[in-house]
Order: sequence, then structure tokens, then C-alpha cells
Amino acid sequence: LHTAYRRQRQMCIRDSDKDGSVFGNRERLLPAQKRGYYREYTVRTPGSRDRGARRIVCGGKPRMPDACYYTSDHYASFREIVE
Repeated sequence: LHTAYRRQRQMCIRDSDKDGSVFGNRERLLPAQKRGYYREYTVRTPGSRDRGARRIVCGGKPRMPDACYYTSDHYASFREIVE
């Protein structure tokens, strides 16, 4: 997972003020966890003038997450990132 996480983080925008912020999982599509467990990161969207809809959401410790998920549709669905 850590290799996949590093690879996916390379796709992320590093200067967004939202990156690393707590993801509340209000949609309840990810496994239930306590608030603060999940963090979200913006994935570059070619041609987009704003953050776009792509995100990576990781759960657990920020640098050694337990699991990471990708959404291309702004939290409407998720796919787990696996190595």
C-alpha cells in the first residue's frame, strides 16, 4: 500500500490549502471510522481551472495510511487503491 500511496500522492496538487484536511465521510461510502481518521488530497485534473472532482482519501496515519481510496466524481463513488 505504501508504494501505491507514494505513487498516487505524486499525482496530487501539493499547494492546495485543502490537502490533508479531514474528510468527514458524510456520504458513508468508506468504512466507518472516528472523525479525523480520513484525510483528503486533490488529484490534478488536466484542463481544470479549479480543484476538479478527483481526490484521494487516505485513512490512518498521514504518512503511513491503512488504506487509500480514489474518487473521480467528487465523493459519489470510491475505489480502493491497491498495489
